[in-house]
Amino acid sequence: MSTAPAFESFPRDGLAVVCGATGGIGQAFVAHLQASQQFAGVIALSRSSSPALDFDRPDSIAECASFIKTLGGEVRLIVDATGYLHDETFQPEKSLRHIDADYMAKQFQINAIGPALLMKHFCPLLPRSGKSVFATLSAKVGSIGDNRMGGWYGYRAAKAALNQLLKCSAIEIGRNKREAVCVALHPGTVDTGLSGPFAKSGLRVQSPEEATANMLTVLDQLTAESSGGFYAYDGNALPW
Repeated sequence: MSTAPAFESFPRDGLAVVCGATGGIGQAFVAHLQASQQFAGVIALSRSSSPALDFDRPDSIAECASFIKTLGGEVRLIVDATGYLHDETFQPEKSLRHIDADYMAKQFQINAIGPALLMKHFCPLLPRSGKSVFATLSAKVGSIGDNRMGGWYGYRAAKAALNQLLKCSAIEIGRNKREAVCVALHPGTVDTGLSGPFAKSGLRVQSPEEATANMLTVLDQLTAESSGGFYAYDGNALPW
């Protein structure tokens, strides 16, 4: 397993929460956070957890937030590792003629609306003082400024929407939680069921363990001045 940071920038013995904890990236986040022993508890949430976190059931998001409150302790880190690109029914659009209303609605439900509800219910759990982080997995293809190839209409648009939602949330949260860091992260191309099938030859493909270690290193280095930003797994800022 790649080496994750020691999380020395975080106050000790807080809680860490991973949403989408059964995916390849989510599982690797949980493993790194547990191995660090920096946090008093690592809460892994997914459709199969108890309570379950399911973006198709918006009420489940509030239920999970209420559950975390009952645990006590300060929530210092929330990582949203959820995401959707394709399934047995839908594939990313190669051209305008492939745009499908149902596919686009699913993209927005999982990649934008679900994370927005996470921000609504989970970000209030962050403490008023001391470093805390809310990080959501975006994607470089969601960058409008970086778009040179076109295609992938629904995924690009949903991730661009996610970036705007994150920016708005960071501004609001920063008003009374001045040390909070709210950021969007690009994990790179990771060998998982989501992006693995679309990895181009010659493109660097990371293991989930490597990608999550890199992203956690970035989160450990970021400060409140970085809040509202969009960062790649190597720490470089990305254009909107």
